Amino acid sequence: MSEQGFTTKIVHSDRLLNLEFGAVHAPIHNSVPFGFDDVQGLIDVFQGHPGHAYARSSTPTNDALQHKIKQMDNGIASLVFSSGMAAIVTTFLSLLKSGDHLICSRYLFGNTSSLIGTLEGYGIEISLVDATDIEQVKAARRENTRMVFVETIANPVTQISALEEIGDFCEAEKLVYVIDNTLTSSYLFDARKAKVSLIVTSLSKYVAGHGNALGGSVTDSGLYDWASYPNIFEAYRQGDSRMWGISQIKKKGLRDMGACVSSQTAHLISVGSETMELRMERQCDNAFALAEFLEQHPKVAKVYYPGLESHPQHKTAKRLFKKFGAILSFDLVEGEDCCELLNKLNVVISATHLGDNRTLALPVAPTIYHEMGLDTRQEMGISENMIRCSIGIENTADLLADFKQALA
Repeated sequence: MSEQGFTTKIVHSDRLLNLEFGAVHAPIHNSVPFGFDDVQGLIDVFQGHPGHAYARSSTPTNDALQHKIKQMDNGIASLVFSSGMAAIVTTFLSLLKSGDHLICSRYLFGNTSSLIGTLEGYGIEISLVDATDIEQVKAARRENTRMVFVETIANPVTQISALEEIGDFCEAEKLVYVIDNTLTSSYLFDARKAKVSLIVTSLSKYVAGHGNALGGSVTDSGLYDWASYPNIFEAYRQGDSRMWGISQIKKKGLRDMGACVSSQTAHLISVGSETMELRMERQCDNAFALAEFLEQHPKVAKVYYPGLESHPQHKTAKRLFKKFGAILSFDLVEGEDCCELLNKLNVVISATHLGDNRTLALPVAPTIYHEMGLDTRQEMGISENMIRCSIGIENTADLLADFKQALA
């Protein structure tokens, strides 16, 4: 049988788990404890056998979502968390310790950038580099380097890391390669092709899609040899070494740190994911049309969108991604006020968040990057007059007309 398409796999994922009564959706299991007729069954679960004992560690509903995410990411195992930030934090804190060195892209989402400062307070050494340049990543390597972390498309300036080159470097140096795949998602980018070790995704964005559920995930690609990683606890060095990393994240992160997603939320994310391909196709097409329109407008100084030939990593995006994503940012010409423009938009909502069905926009400097300060914003290429847009599934003509009237 030939490999099934992306959406076909997702919409049939639950029912192929042989659910009761022929259900096509995994049921919502709201129970926190799980009881056993024979106490040996409870003992077995605590000692690593399949099963459920307590909802902080697992539920059947969450397992079904994890199975679906694993299929999307083409990995060997996935874990789901209460948010994308929870997935990132638990990955770092489960696998790194004081004295370790982490190489990070300089172009990071605001909250992730804030987290990096927190990690330094825990004794983890950090090097921030221009990850679009593989030579800068290589130059940052130290004897105690354990991990490299980048985003596929940076938020909000849309820089694209040297994903394949970093993968080759990490493979050669036996470093754990972690990417945040949120802005591309598994539909636009198969991270395994870049030799990624761990794939982190905010499920709240394009996977869930409807702005009604927070969640995050970590997927192990199966490409990293955890037997060579020094920070795996002895208790987890059992069985298939490919599973040691994700097992440690589950025990030290999900279980001990408690960032679990509820079964109700997992169900919302799972149902939302079924239309992911359809939504992203429309969102990407809308973003491309809007980027072309804005680039030609006299009141717009610059547009940041990987689909435009003017983008510095356009060729990389064209080679690696199915489409160019649904995030774009733009600078207005001097003298134009970004807040005034946003207030004139009727279809577009002034709101934070990404990947929603509705188009959302905000002024970057005074909101999501306010805390960083002017100097850091300038280092990241963020102007004081930048607007970031997360493009939705509205009719293209309506979206363009709204920006046209607002700019007029």
